[in-house]
Order: sequence, then C-alpha cells, then structure tokens
Amino acid sequence: MLPRLHSQSDVDPVVLSFLEELKASGFSGDIESQYSSRLAVATDNSVYQQLPQAVVHPKSTQDVVLIGKLSTKSNYERITFSPRGGGTGTNGQSLTKGIVVDLSRHMNKVLEINEDEGWVRVQTGVVKDQLNDAVRPYGYFFSPDLSTSNRATLGGMVNTDASGQGSLKYGKTSDHVLSLQAVFADGSVLESDLSKGLPEEGEYAHQAYKVTEQVCREKREQINAKFPPLNRFLTGYDLKNALDEETDQFNLTRVLCGAEGSLAFITEAKLNLTPIPKARTLVNVKYDSFDSALRNAPFMVEAEALSVETVDSKVLNLAKEDIVWHTVSDLLTDVPGKDMQGINMVEYAGQDEQEVAQQVAALTARLDEMLEQGEAGIIGYQVCDDLASIGRIYNMRKKAVGLLGAAKGRAKPVAFAEDTCVPPENLADFIVEFRELLDAKQLNYGMFGHVDAGVLHVRPALDLCDPQQEALMHEVSDEVVKLVAKYGGLMWGEHGKGYRSQYGPEFFGEELFTELRRVKAAFDPHNKMNPGKICTPLDSNAELVKVTDTKRGFYDRQIDVKVRDSFKQAMECNGNGLCFNYDTSSPMCPSMKVTADRRHSPKGRAGLVREWLRQLTEQGVDILDLEKQTLENTTSIKTMIDRVRNTLNKRHEDDFSHEVYEAMNGCLACKACASQCPIKVDVPSFRSRFLNIYYSRYQRPMKDYLVANIETMLPTMAKAPKLVNGALKQKWVQNLTASTVGYVDAPLLSVPTLEQRLTELKTFDLQYLASLSREDKQNHVVIVQDPFTSYYDAEVVEDFAKLALKLGKTPVLLPFKPNGKAQHIKGFLKQFAKNASNTAAFLQQVADIEIPLVGVDPALVLCYRDEYQEVLGDKRGDFQVLTAHEWLLPRLAEFGTQSGQEQQPWYLFAHCTEKTKMPNSEKEWGAIFAHFGGQLNTVPVGCCGMAGTFGHEVDKLQMSKDIYGLSWKPSLQDLPKERCLITGYSCRSQVKRFEGVKMKHPVQALLQLV
Repeated sequence: MLPRLHSQSDVDPVVLSFLEELKASGFSGDIESQYSSRLAVATDNSVYQQLPQAVVHPKSTQDVVLIGKLSTKSNYERITFSPRGGGTGTNGQSLTKGIVVDLSRHMNKVLEINEDEGWVRVQTGVVKDQLNDAVRPYGYFFSPDLSTSNRATLGGMVNTDASGQGSLKYGKTSDHVLSLQAVFADGSVLESDLSKGLPEEGEYAHQAYKVTEQVCREKREQINAKFPPLNRFLTGYDLKNALDEETDQFNLTRVLCGAEGSLAFITEAKLNLTPIPKARTLVNVKYDSFDSALRNAPFMVEAEALSVETVDSKVLNLAKEDIVWHTVSDLLTDVPGKDMQGINMVEYAGQDEQEVAQQVAALTARLDEMLEQGEAGIIGYQVCDDLASIGRIYNMRKKAVGLLGAAKGRAKPVAFAEDTCVPPENLADFIVEFRELLDAKQLNYGMFGHVDAGVLHVRPALDLCDPQQEALMHEVSDEVVKLVAKYGGLMWGEHGKGYRSQYGPEFFGEELFTELRRVKAAFDPHNKMNPGKICTPLDSNAELVKVTDTKRGFYDRQIDVKVRDSFKQAMECNGNGLCFNYDTSSPMCPSMKVTADRRHSPKGRAGLVREWLRQLTEQGVDILDLEKQTLENTTSIKTMIDRVRNTLNKRHEDDFSHEVYEAMNGCLACKACASQCPIKVDVPSFRSRFLNIYYSRYQRPMKDYLVANIETMLPTMAKAPKLVNGALKQKWVQNLTASTVGYVDAPLLSVPTLEQRLTELKTFDLQYLASLSREDKQNHVVIVQDPFTSYYDAEVVEDFAKLALKLGKTPVLLPFKPNGKAQHIKGFLKQFAKNASNTAAFLQQVADIEIPLVGVDPALVLCYRDEYQEVLGDKRGDFQVLTAHEWLLPRLAEFGTQSGQEQQPWYLFAHCTEKTKMPNSEKEWGAIFAHFGGQLNTVPVGCCGMAGTFGHEVDKLQMSKDIYGLSWKPSLQDLPKERCLITGYSCRSQVKRFEGVKMKHPVQALLQLV
C-alpha cells in the first residue's frame, strides 16, 4: 500500500505571519503556501530548482504596493521577493528562496490603446501574443519577437530586455518602452517618465533616481569603455543607454529594463507600437553545412534583410520527427541529391511592397549566381510570401527551442551558454572554436539563432543527474566565458544573467561593478528584490547566485534510475512551458488556460510527480514493485477496510499525495500534451499510473466505479432504453445522482437502438467473412463499435453504414467489445489491461481476415494505438482500426467524383485528440469533402471541455463550462450550426448540452453529399 507522505511544512513562520498580515491588510489577490504551488514555481526553463517560501498573485498595483510597504516592518526584514511572469527564463532569473510575486494570473490586462499616437499601456502580466492580438485590428504590433511569444509576459520581456528575431531593425524591448510603473521594495511608486513628478524624498524611488543619474553622469567614460557596441547586450543595468548623449536627458526606464526584477516590481508599461508591414517575404536558403550558413550570414545582413535566422541540421531533423513538420514540409523541401545541413531564413518586410520585391529580387539573383558557381555552400532556396506560411515556418523555428530537449537518451541539451553574442563578423570563427571546445569534451549539441545579431543558441547535451556531467557543465561554462571575451562578445546575449551573475564582477571590473552595486543599494538597500541576481547592494555581505547552485538534476538523481526511466514522460520535462500557451484555439492545456494555475499544466503535473517519486524513494519504497502489486494482487477485505479508514482520515491528515491528486484531478486526459509538447510530456499516461497507486491507499469515489463499468452496463441498459431514459429525465433522479454519485447531465440512450436501426445489415460471421475472396473482402468494411457512439449517438453509426452502402461497400457491424479508455483515464489499470488484452485478441482475430476495421470516434480508435500499446506492448498484436477518414481517403478513386459543387461550406470542429495525434486529419477531411463536391472549412478550436466523462462530474462542471467558453462557444456563435460538423462524440455531447443543438459527424454530411 502507498505510504502517507508528510507535506513539507518548512515555510518560515515569519513568512506565514507576513502572509496572514498581508491578507488582513486588504490584499485582494491569491496567497498560496501549499507545497504543490511552491513546487510549480520552483523551476523555470533553466536547469535550476529553488523552492520559494510562498507564491502571491496580486490583482492590482495597489496589491504590490501593500507587499512592499508591509515588508518594511522590522520583523519582516529577512523576507525577500522575486517577480515572475511566464517562467520562461533559461537562467533561473525568477527563482528565489523568498516569496514569488506572480503577476501573470491577474495583472494581464491591456489598459489603453492609442491608435493615433501608436502606443499601448498594459499590465505587465500580459502575454506578448495576447498584446499583438489586441493591437492587430489597429494595424500595429509589438515588434520584439521571441520564440516563447505565446507564453512570455511583457514583464518578463522588460526584466530581461528581450529581443528575438528582427532585432537589427526593430531593436530590443527597451527600445520600445516609453515608460514604466515601478513599485519599490518599500512600496513607493515611480512612473519612469516622471509624469507624476519625482517621488518624495526619503522613499526608495527618490533615492534610486538621484543616485542612478549621478552614476551615469560621473562614470560616463568607464561605462562607454566597458559596455560592448553590440546590437544585443544584457548587462543587468543599462547605464549606457540611460543617458542620452544627444539630449543629455536621463531615462531611468533603461536601467529598469534588463534588471531581472532585482530593482523593483514592474506593474505597468507604456509601449510604442510598430505598423504591421504591408509586405513580407521569407527566403529560405539551404546549405550543405552549418558552417556555410554561418559564413554566409554577413552577406545576408549586407542585403539589408529584416532578419536572418539560422537552424542547423540537428534541429531540422528533430523538427522532421515532430508534429510541427507537417505544417512546413512543403515550404522546406529537400534538395534532390543534396544533404541539407543548415538553413538561413532571410526575411524582408516593409510598408513599400515594391521596395520589398526589389530587395528579394536582388537577393535571389545573387543566390542564383552562387548556385550556378557552387559558391558559399548554397544548395538551393525557396521563396515564401504567404503570411500564413511564413508564420508556420517561424512557429517551427520557435518550437526548435523545445525540440532540442526531446533528444533521445538521458543526456539532454542544456541551456546555460545558449545565448552567446559576438560581433556578427566574428561569429563563424567563434563557432569553430566553440565546436572544438564541445567536440573535445565529446558533447553532442544543436545550434540555431540570430546570425544577423551574432547571437547563437548552443545547447550541449548533458545528463545532469550524473554529478560528473554537472561538473562538466560548470567547466564548459567557465571556458565559454573566456571564449566570448576573446571574440569581443558576451556570455549573455539575450536571455539574461540569472545564475550566471557570478561572471559580472570579472566582466565589469571592480570599479564599474562597485557602481552597479551602488545603484542596487539605492533601489533596494536591504536586498529584498530578487537577491543574488545581477549584483548585491554596496556595503552588503550578501553573495551572488552561482552557476554551481542547486539544479533539478540534484533532486532527480535521488530517484532510482529504473523509476526515472519508467516515468520518463514526467521526468524529461525541461520546463520550456509551451503548455502555458496563451492561444485559446491551441488544444494544450485546457485546465491551465481556465485556471491560470501552473499546477494544472503538463509542466506543473510533471514536476509534482517527480517530487512524489523522490519522496517515495526517500522513504525506501520500491515504486515499480508497489505498482506491480496493484496490478497483480487481489484486494483483500483488510485492504478495503484500510482504504475506507484512510479516506475518512483524509480530511484531517496531511499527505503530499493529496496535492498531487488535486493537480491530476483537473486533467482532462485529452492527450494534447503527448504530441503538442516538444518533450512529449504525456500527462494522461503517468496520471493513470498515479491514480492506480494512489487508490491503493484511499477509497475511490463512487463516480469512478460508474465510469469504469459503464461499458459493461450499457448493453443491459440498451435492452430497455425508454425505461432508462424516463428515469434519467426525472428531476429527483438527477438530483440524487448529482448528490450521491457526483454525476450530472447524464446523456440519454439512443432510441431506436443501434441494433434496431441496423436490422438489415448482414450478421457478423467470422468464418463466412474469412471464406470470401480477396476482392469481396476489399468490398466489405467492419464497423468497430465504441460505447458512446453506439449507445448514445447510434444515428452516426447507422449513417456511416448507409454511407458505406452508397459507396458500394458492404458494412458489417462487429459485436460490441469494451474499449476500456475510461478505465485507463480513471487509473483502473488492472481492469483496463484485462479488457485491452481480450479486445485486442478479438480485433487481431478479425484483422487477420484482412477486411478493414473502422471506428467513427477518433478518441476511442486512437486508444487502440496508444493506450493499448502502452499497457500491452508486444502482446497487443498488429491489428489496425482506422478512423472514418483514414478509411475513406485512400479509396476515393474507387468512389467516383461528385459533379457540381455545394454552394454553402461545411465547418469542421475536430476532436483535440484526433488533430494532435493525427495532425493531417483536418486537411484529409477537407480533401474527402472536396472529392464529393463539398467545401469543408476547418475551425481552429481547443478542447470543448467534455473530454469523455470529465464534463459530467459535479466537481468538474464549472471548469468544463469555462473551457467550452474559451473557443468552442465563440466559434459556434458566428456559424450556421446546421453546417457545423464534429468528429468527437464527447464534443457533440458538450455542444448539445450547452447549445441545445444536436450536431452532425462528418460522415453524416457526406451521406447527404454522395
């Protein structure tokens, strides 16, 4: 039985007192000190792990002021803070031992858009893509373009002075900040443009302004001599640009940009906007080597391109193995007879379409000459001026950051020297030496970056669970610092310092670093703001954080290696945070989107399971043996009694497993993470294993047994469907079911039943079917039933059978066999394995007669490929059940084309599991409709919020409604519902529940077309 894991109660009593007083003082945001919430922000996109004391989520600037003012009390002197946004930093910038102040959950509003003057005012929890969505209708965009733009917040961009693609023309974040609202550690507030005047004397804000201006003026010579003349440099405090030498004006905004939250909280920002280019063209130049791509970059820059992005063959090959490649394969085709080892993506953009066209023509003409003469290693190029296609290519490039982390084996590409910056003319030579350094240490690595700015992302593959490999990381880090100095560059080109702050004193020298410390002391004399980052206050004994500080690998190596390998879907999460994607039409991750709670994300859940495994190992538990026991042993009476007792004690007994359960309970098991996450963090997989083990100690709720046994009950219920439906319609039955079982909105059984609808179909007879000729077999189709469509939406199965008949095929209905997906979702793994084994054996027997097997519900069909393979392995067999579109598409030539075209289009809402596991499905449905004279438009939506039985559970009802409201409800509002088609049963059920409309499956529309 699973042991009880005592929750970590190591929060400083002074912090708990502070949090209580904060709440009593009128703080309107959320305050979280439970272990799971702290763990969720103990990591970012770096290799480091630092557990904070608590997490607070302010709702307003006044909340942040309260935090500062309260912390000035003498009894709270040791309390420290770190502001946090999207948590996408690669160097641990937001990690802290103190209190995390997360502005992303609530302070994420676009406050004001000035179309005439081209600026916007935002709260700093706004996500970059969210801002661009808001200003796009006005013809503007916020130009610094990050690979993490769909989850990085403006506060994070300001704090790291983020730049990204196109920075040669568009500049860095600081080039677009007009003013900032900063809250200091004492609660004083400063508008950096001084629109409200200087703060009062005695406040930190007043002292900070005066001292910083003094340093910038008095140390001008030293500052100009030390700060490198690079497009991208991140020193921490930008003293160079804080003083405009032309106007002699001092601008504190520049110092706050890039300060990594070590000076003040940034709560609002006024930003200038850039007009959206009227013309954009991307030229993708292909090379025979990565070195050729790098050495050709200066030529591209001279051609006055907006940006030149580079990707090496390792990253390209990883992309080819990922779902993202389906979107760009036609835009980056291989060159026949040539090996593409690198590409440069050269973009031209501007307001003058003719000028852009001329620039592109000049470049392609020169490329043609180079190709003809075999110069520069160029093997080909493709021109792309379609905006959607350009977006797809950049999405592939953006995802490359995460894809590197998906490398096979225990050694994973690690971010620690990944944003080196040297003058572009030195880049190729620098990389040669960089490669020699890594090759000498026998390290694998991938490379990509912004060659126009001399910034390259290099991530050596290391296994940081191995202490020797961790020591090697420190060694390489030190050597890279020396190498960039040799080539006139910086270790930190665009991703901030964070734990690399230790290199600051050596880079700046004692005199100038002392002045930086003087600035820090003026802003934050008691070292409360993100202590240890950038620098420490003058006259302070506090230390800087170090590259050698505690990493995730330190905790992970405490877990037995066999357990790590077994739970790799959780263990391999590298914190890239793509699961925090702002886009509501993205299927990953619906629970995170509506809760804004990092625990309810693949990253959060993976981190909790890692810690759960570590704590079990610490207690001497053989986790794999415990799991084996749950799958093999029969539950004894004593065990059942123990479970009931433990469940009764649950209300007044701490157990970390409960915190893990809470996060897992919010997962919809939609499987989007299993393919959308670049690391393939598969939450439903390890969630089912966790639930299976968790319920070895605690009693399951009654609703779980209902869900797990629904497939056994349905055939019996379908013998008297009107009687069952009559009971389910009774209000008292509905109330009783909700209060006792925790189940609402139970669907009604199909009347007539499927059996009554398909009386004319030939009865399934395996021997007869096996005796058919090969030609006759190919003219048959075996319909594989799933429990939900067959019993709750039988008309779909009936219409598919009718469609098959119309197309000249003979449909045969396979006897119903339990699929078991619901059991897997709820963690009934023993029962699921038994069902899967029996059903797989039966389906293999049918498949052996070589008649196509087809199911109409994609989630259930895909369960045979995914969960069955997971639990059965080699014992699964090699049978294949096709979805309806997989069966139709290769047979279109047999069916003949439809003359004429329908005037009205159909609209496809695809099931999230289907479109993430089968990325071409929507396109293929479109091709099928086009063949039969129909037009099918894909509607981009995320999860509908039903996800099997999730939406029927009382404790999930509000979340289900909220998720439905994200993308499904607004998308359906603008479309004729009678023309909307939905592939998933659960999605049709959700729409029927909230809209009162019964929607069609695509096969039903095809039946009308044929």
